Amino acid sequence: MPWTTSDTVTALRAKHPAIEVAVDTLDGWRRHISGRNASVLAFFGFLSIFPLLLAATTILGFVLEGNEDLQQRIIDGALADLPVLGQQLQDDPASLSGNFWALAIGLVGALWSSTKAFVGMQGAFDDTWEVSVDHRDAMPKQRSKALLGLLFIGGAQVGSLAITTVVNSAGLPNVGRLALLVATLAINITMIGAMYRFLTAATPSWRDVWPGAVVAGVAYTLLQHFGTMIVRSITENANATYGNFALVLGLVTWLSLLAIATIMSCEFNAALVRYREGSLDRVQPADQVEESPAPATA
Repeated sequence: MPWTTSDTVTALRAKHPAIEVAVDTLDGWRRHISGRNASVLAFFGFLSIFPLLLAATTILGFVLEGNEDLQQRIIDGALADLPVLGQQLQDDPASLSGNFWALAIGLVGALWSSTKAFVGMQGAFDDTWEVSVDHRDAMPKQRSKALLGLLFIGGAQVGSLAITTVVNSAGLPNVGRLALLVATLAINITMIGAMYRFLTAATPSWRDVWPGAVVAGVAYTLLQHFGTMIVRSITENANATYGNFALVLGLVTWLSLLAIATIMSCEFNAALVRYREGSLDRVQPADQVEESPAPATA
């Protein structure tokens, strides 16, 4: 018997709506094998991150060529929080240069691997919303939605980069830094809400996706802010044993946390909808179950 249907947990679920939703969220994670989906998402995210960063730095190199002051502001601002890339650019700002072949290779690699990542994300969301296999999107539509997801993330990163650059250029005090954090959080929440809304064969409303988008947006913002610190900590601790593989270990850990936050928050959305619609599988405690009267005999 799963722990979610034990007498103690069932009694708490019956008394407290918050516990009811929390338990159903965790039970959904178990029933939908969301841990496996998070691993798949982290794997394809790892395959796509280097081509995406290669394309991003090459594009910035073309755009910012000859403007060393703006390059340094961007490196010290938004790019500083990116694991691997931020530290590399701070150590060697000259590496931010444009190259056509690097851009072509980066874009092709990014399109292939990132669309696979977003197809995997759609599968995870469909599992969460319990969409039957026969009613899921066909391959062409999945790839189209994957490009849409890539556009969502790209737009969010460009928006964050633009806001950071403006704040750094203006030289605002700590209040400005707080405003930057709030703006980044708002961008992340909007981006994740759009992915929850459109990257699934289910038809959740905006009302259905906002709670999880807020939770995931906060997690994304914290992981963006502390991402470099997380990767550096794991790399430094594991470098003596694993050598260059320590970098892979740090990145995979960071991406796994992002994937878990994304799918767990989607499970939270689905649990809230089930609770609101009264479709949770509730089990009464044993001491509250009324025995059915024995059938009458002739």
